[in-house]
Amino acid sequence: GACEYVVDVTHEVPGPDGELVPAVDFISTVDTPYPWELNIWYHTLNAGYRTRISGETDFPCIYGQRVGLGRSYVHVPGKLDYDRWCQGIEEGRAYVSDGMSHLMDFEVAGTKLSSGRPVVTLEMPGNVVASVTVAALLGDEPDELIRKRPSSEQPYWHLERARRDDSRDVAVELIVNGEAVAEQFIVADGASRKMQFDCNLNQSSWVALRILPSSHTNPVFIEIADKPILPSKASVEWCLKSVDQLWSQKERFIAAAEMEDALAAYQHARITYQALLKSFD
Repeated sequence: GACEYVVDVTHEVPGPDGELVPAVDFISTVDTPYPWELNIWYHTLNAGYRTRISGETDFPCIYGQRVGLGRSYVHVPGKLDYDRWCQGIEEGRAYVSDGMSHLMDFEVAGTKLSSGRPVVTLEMPGNVVASVTVAALLGDEPDELIRKRPSSEQPYWHLERARRDDSRDVAVELIVNGEAVAEQFIVADGASRKMQFDCNLNQSSWVALRILPSSHTNPVFIEIADKPILPSKASVEWCLKSVDQLWSQKERFIAAAEMEDALAAYQHARITYQALLKSFD
């Protein structure tokens, strides 16, 4: 569902000042099935890339009802304008949502997601505290038409899918390197509640929060003892295999005049992931 993202994320391009910057600033979410979106994003984060997420509707190609079904809630200091909003997306000062749940003021070890390019530096492994203000709203009665649909059917992201049994409770999960390591439940009655998680980290990691599949924060990156955030060899292997899978699907659509560039771009991705794999030896 992300086309050639897993290839493009390995590249750098000249930025506004001519310096090389990551070719991919963000990957869109909320407009296709959440297992697809989060799977590829989590794997590339685990491969050391720091791509952020945004919300998307893809009107009218995927959703024809209206725009704004997949949303980005961006912290914009000072005057709100489009350039500042885009900068907030690029820096990850945002969470995505279907609009029915919210993960506000997320911070880890005292570093706020809204600070821009949030990185926490620790001298040694240990405990960190993650906090957030949460709000969500469900009706009193479950909507069985939505709850019983598989994740591959619309609406792909919807708070109703997060409802716990017949209650109005939903789980807020702490995500570390793509794994849910803790959860707490709130009543989805529209009220805002502060929440706190304790998290013990033994390696450099990325940390986020989610209400699945309704909202998801961007990550805070924790660098411990100057070690890179590269927690999963399996994720790098997945990315490498995905490059070949992509080529098997995309090659026949590439114009002859662009074939040489495409071959070079894909080979660059293979070499990059292979080099990352060697770092685990």
